[in-house]
Amino acid sequence: MREIYEISDRFIEAGDANHLLYEPLAGGLTYRRTRRYELEYEGEKEKMEAFVRKTLLDEISQELHTGEDAALTGYGFALEYGMKPGALDLEKEAILSYYRGIPTPGFELKDLRIRQRIYLFGGKGDESGRFVRDLCNAAIHQWNVLPGHV
Repeated sequence: MREIYEISDRFIEAGDANHLLYEPLAGGLTYRRTRRYELEYEGEKEKMEAFVRKTLLDEISQELHTGEDAALTGYGFALEYGMKPGALDLEKEAILSYYRGIPTPGFELKDLRIRQRIYLFGGKGDESGRFVRDLCNAAIHQWNVLPGHV
């Protein structure tokens, strides 16, 4: 089975997108960042979701969105990126190490993919190339630009 969880910060407002770039853009783009966790597993869904809530989520300051749909709306485009298979992903390794230390987790974690999403608000939507260039490294990252949701 497969589940997707997207975690966003509850109290952090959209920030100036120029902070993500080497050279600023005109136009006042803002952004919000989330993390998406895609889990392939076998076993009890309730146990797997409890694992996600306990290890990946701060229930006070973060919100958990479940499923394929984007966690945020009103964005011009979103950049989703993560590590290529075989590239060193320390967050993934730490999560897997913690999982392996649980005596009886109630589910078997087959695969874990972690992606970061940058949702960009404002602009014309054609600025995505700049963000890919400045945030993604072709040697270690896979990425996808998602069309706007306005």
